[in-house]
Amino acid sequence: MPGKYDLENTSLGQLLDDPEARGIIVELVPELPDHPMIGFAKNMPAAAVLQMAGNQLSADTLDQLKTRISAL
Repeated sequence: MPGKYDLENTSLGQLLDDPEARGIIVELVPELPDHPMIGFAKNMPAAAVLQMAGNQLSADTLDQLKTRISAL
């Protein structure tokens, strides 16, 4: 059964508004919710934000984010 979030269509803001998803994000990327560009990125699909952050995050962290959020 698919999770409630499709990272291609769910905005980063929607994830940050969900306590479970936010907890995963804060655990794996604690600086993200307070990042100076968060206002701009909140309206973007989460997958696009993760792709842009790819050069700043390890492949393992990206995989964990995708897997754990998709499982919600």
